[in-house]
Amino acid sequence: MKNLLAFVTRYYHWLLFLLLEIVSGILLFNYNSYQGSVWFSSANTVAGKIYEYDANVRSFFSLTRVNEELTLRNFYLERQVSQLRRLYSDLTHDSTIVERQEMAFLSQYQLIPAKVISNSVNKADNLITIDKGLADGVRKDMGVTSGNGVVGVVYMVSEHYAVVIPVLNASASRISCVIRGRNYFGYLQWYGGDPAVAYVEDVPRHARFKRGEWVETSGYSAIFPPGVLAGKIEKIYDSADGLSYRLKIRLSTDFSCLRDVCVISESGFAERKLLEEQAQDSITMTPK
Repeated sequence: MKNLLAFVTRYYHWLLFLLLEIVSGILLFNYNSYQGSVWFSSANTVAGKIYEYDANVRSFFSLTRVNEELTLRNFYLERQVSQLRRLYSDLTHDSTIVERQEMAFLSQYQLIPAKVISNSVNKADNLITIDKGLADGVRKDMGVTSGNGVVGVVYMVSEHYAVVIPVLNASASRISCVIRGRNYFGYLQWYGGDPAVAYVEDVPRHARFKRGEWVETSGYSAIFPPGVLAGKIEKIYDSADGLSYRLKIRLSTDFSCLRDVCVISESGFAERKLLEEQAQDSITMTPK
């Protein structure tokens, strides 16, 4: 204690100077919007770089397992596509119609590959940071997917990074879905807890389906095209009011080891968003 008091007495002017500098910095950045925005932007850039380096190291050591999974998945997908093309050509007697329809549909979309540099699964409102931003064509409200299915929606974008609201965000994520081949739709929501399980709410009572069937995006919103996997039905419940079904699904995306994602950019995205914003402003400004 005596040594501590001697140290403080000897260097009190330096300690006082340091304290005043800290207080001044807090006041400057908290109560001045410009300085605060500069600090926030710089801090995000530094944090983004740190997360990026960390993610690169982890991604390097998991490449073997990821490549094995991708190879197996591609094999199964190629088999399924081949079988479907054969069946369709047998029915229509046209071996090229499938290719023409696929190319016409896919030409509307551009996939922007990105890497996850920050991710969490143990909070109520998780967020994901990816290493692509405005400079790469990423915009707010674009959909994000992985090789296995739905990931989330772009929420905030800077020049070189973007923050994504994933399915595992209890407060902000609601994604329109349908039961594959049935066209009965509801919305996908996660309520916390197990990061591998979510629920599809408000499925109509007259719907006919069974456990083991797949749930995918409906395409009714402007964010995701139809047919992106969400998960497989595990259990079927009645809703609280008994007027609809509630489906427990096993998510197709494993958020705990998410590394590579794609941002979905539609060719008419910017035009449609501008029109929607103008319509919303018009409704807001209309006198009641």
